[in-house]
Amino acid sequence: MSDEFFDVPGGPRICYRVSGEGRPLLLIAGLGLDLTSWPQRMIDGFLDAGFQVIRLDNRDAGCSSRIDTPPPGRLRQLFARPRPDAYNLGDMAADTLALLDHLGIERAHLVGMSMGGMIAQTIAARNPDRVATLTSIFSTTGHRRVGQPARSTLLRMARRAARTADESVQRHLAMLRHIGSAGFPPDDDVERAWAAGLWERTGGGVARQGIPRQVSAIQASGDRTAELRRITAPTLVIHGDRDLMVHPSGGRATAAAIPGARHVEITGMGHHLAPGVVDQLVRLTTDLAASVPTGETR
Repeated sequence: MSDEFFDVPGGPRICYRVSGEGRPLLLIAGLGLDLTSWPQRMIDGFLDAGFQVIRLDNRDAGCSSRIDTPPPGRLRQLFARPRPDAYNLGDMAADTLALLDHLGIERAHLVGMSMGGMIAQTIAARNPDRVATLTSIFSTTGHRRVGQPARSTLLRMARRAARTADESVQRHLAMLRHIGSAGFPPDDDVERAWAAGLWERTGGGVARQGIPRQVSAIQASGDRTAELRRITAPTLVIHGDRDLMVHPSGGRATAAAIPGARHVEITGMGHHLAPGVVDQLVRLTTDLAASVPTGETR
């Protein structure tokens, strides 16, 4: 399996991978993460369940294009005042839809984590005919009173970017110890290998330059609660009760906004797709997809 690329008309170059055959299921990663951030066990679970698994690097992440606009300064990020030339979640949703068009897919099951959940929500709200089901994992609505990171998390995020591969790996492991959970601990060897691979795959510190612009995209999109009420796809909202990156209130608000959404709050889960929770996430998502008759997604 290798990286493939396509150019969004009038937009960035997007990197993606496609695995297997069957009902198309699109995975959308979170802030600063690339397509390799989805655990292989999770991908294998979806493949075994009869899905074709599609993953992409969002703009400003992984091997996709870096956007040629200055990143917002720290004060703009702190006070949620994006630059006038900032892109937003709608632009990132358009990139994702362009990928589906490029692959000739009319309708897909969407699974997004964190910021990727926000992108998936945006697609489902604005393009209901393209979404078979929606699974939103530890994400939120954009309302400033819900889903906010803990102060301790914000302080860690504000640190200068890592300057070496080893420092990047150690930062990743330290952040996981903070936003993960004792109930579902990470596999340090797997995470160490992933972080080292991400540094190599994305050109080291260059990969971090897109994060402020992605943060700005979230802020530029504001409160999306009213928009979420337009979602008609069968929806599953999953969150952990130990999430220090996106407070569990974000998941509750998301489920309350989307008509008919099912909300599952997993005891002991933090902001991480840990080995101990992956099988449950696969089962919940595939059970939701089973509610859509076979053959309606392509």
